[in-house]
Amino acid sequence: MKRKFYIFLSFVVIGLTLVGCGTAPSEGTVAEQTAEISLVDGLGRTVTLSSPATSIVSLSPSNTELLYAVGAGDMMVGRDSFSDYPEGVSDLPDIGGGYSEYNLEMLVDMDPDLVLAAEINTAELVQSIEDLGITVFYISNPIVLDDLYTTIENVGILTGNEENAQQLIEQSKQRVEMVVDAISQVENTPVVFYELDATDPTKPYTPGPDTFYSTLINMAGGKNLGDSLSASWAQISLEELVLQDPDLILLGDAVWGITPESVGEREGWNTLTAVQQGNVLPFDDNLLARPGPRLIDGLEALAQAIHPEAFK
Repeated sequence: MKRKFYIFLSFVVIGLTLVGCGTAPSEGTVAEQTAEISLVDGLGRTVTLSSPATSIVSLSPSNTELLYAVGAGDMMVGRDSFSDYPEGVSDLPDIGGGYSEYNLEMLVDMDPDLVLAAEINTAELVQSIEDLGITVFYISNPIVLDDLYTTIENVGILTGNEENAQQLIEQSKQRVEMVVDAISQVENTPVVFYELDATDPTKPYTPGPDTFYSTLINMAGGKNLGDSLSASWAQISLEELVLQDPDLILLGDAVWGITPESVGEREGWNTLTAVQQGNVLPFDDNLLARPGPRLIDGLEALAQAIHPEAFK
């Protein structure tokens, strides 16, 4: 369980309030209009580059995907252990992370002009890298989709790919609008149980309120069953699950071999409406657990799973 729980917990949004589009300033706002690049990162620090970065190390899968999405993948000289998308990125040198410590000696030898950190990285790690004389830009997980767009814009600025970043933002907005338009035509709102880890099937983990999982499920025309919980990331008892009786179960832990058939074999689960009606589906959790550009893919996949009739 430790391995599975680490994966999804590593990407949780700590203290997120994913309800509506907040008006608070997003991280990464341009601090100064000078010849230098000067942005405020997710830790509230002003990070300055004399020119766009050309040698970059990513410390998270979401940052790696962001770099490739804006056309800066060829600037990467190193990656964390979990960065495995898009194809070919695994060929880059692995500096560790996750189950092992980051290899800072290896990082120094790479001599990057920029390191991209994320919320799976601690502020202490960021400081230790800065102490080595290496510039670090910390990217917070998005609270709302507008924050994702701001992050894409900032990565474009940091790498000299502003035009590509703006094109990606516009394409993303168009895709979101298409989903919203399709969902506006549906008449029902199924209750969705999203399973993160059911190593203990009597107390499976699920995303609760104030998470981007919940927001995207709701945007996709469903009602997140986990919103009834008090914590953003919590276990739900089988008794409570039976009481709420979801219409659809999405298996974010399908990557670990969990199947609709195995769910039906769990003690007590065969009383659930979703199980009885065959509405248990595997779901690619990477689309949601990695808060990068593929969140839009995740929204589309959720909408099609929850309301297939709207996409015929």
